[in-house]
Amino acid sequence: MFAAESYTSRHYIAIVAMACLCVLLGGPSYAAGAESLIIAGATYCEPGASGPGWSWTDADHLELNGYEGEAIGAEGDLVLTLAGQNSVTESHAPDADITLCGMEVWGNLTLRGTGTLTATGSQCGIHVSQALVVDGCTVDARADGADITDEAVAGVIASDMAVCGGGRVVAAGAGAGAGVRVYGVYLQDAGLGDGAAGCRLSVDASWLDATGADGGVACTGGSLVSARFVAPAGGVFGAGSVVDASGAVAPHVVVEPDVATPPAGETDGGEVPGNSAEKSPTDASPAAGEPTAGPTANPSLKPAATTTKTTTTATKTTIAKVPKP
Repeated sequence: MFAAESYTSRHYIAIVAMACLCVLLGGPSYAAGAESLIIAGATYCEPGASGPGWSWTDADHLELNGYEGEAIGAEGDLVLTLAGQNSVTESHAPDADITLCGMEVWGNLTLRGTGTLTATGSQCGIHVSQALVVDGCTVDARADGADITDEAVAGVIASDMAVCGGGRVVAAGAGAGAGVRVYGVYLQDAGLGDGAAGCRLSVDASWLDATGADGGVACTGGSLVSARFVAPAGGVFGAGSVVDASGAVAPHVVVEPDVATPPAGETDGGEVPGNSAEKSPTDASPAAGEPTAGPTANPSLKPAATTTKTTTTATKTTIAKVPKP
């Protein structure tokens, strides 16, 4: 449904050329994972490299811990583990290979870990040609639309996107150039073979806050698992974006996890041990004289002890009066 943006072709050609150069220079070719990385303007053709706040440990694994610098790009699939606070910013150098995004990956990108990542660029904060997964970490992706015309601007541009494991994503786009369409999350068909399965958003027990004048989330569909739309009211996945109850495109989309289940014991109706409900009717109300269902349910009352009264009879003796002499 969504046409691939023109900048993706330019960047793809640049990154492929970079990968080919690495091979010609003797760099190894990996069956899986990133074939090359661009970090802060420098190109790396094999793992084992590191720098301030980053370490490329193996072909498909990059670690960031306190990185703060220019854009990061990768040719191939990449798993990025975050620790601490990290930020990537579009490089404005005229000869930079990555000029429009804070992070650009030509493949699948998984963001994970306990840290945070802030990514900013003119056209997108994060661009992923295939699927983006945010698993448990916190991501803030923003695009300001500076000098962009006739293209989509979004905090996140990807083919598919999944937020899971309690992950938190804030994505925002802005821009006022001619022909610019602004989204928070823009899931497009990049023509890489995803077909009808692409352009979908899924959120599983996690958070998403996406803002864009032309739509908070542009997608062909999606699913929410243990999560719900907080905004817009009555939000659903429409044919091309998230819409409100009236079917209008929502410029602000907020997804949060479902309300937690009440702690066990609060709503299960169980009685506190020793409660009078467990006692027989006679024990519960000693004064009750109602018979119970069975002869053993309400034992016979013992007869009251007989009180023996002793009656003392006083015998009056009549004494004859003897006259005095």
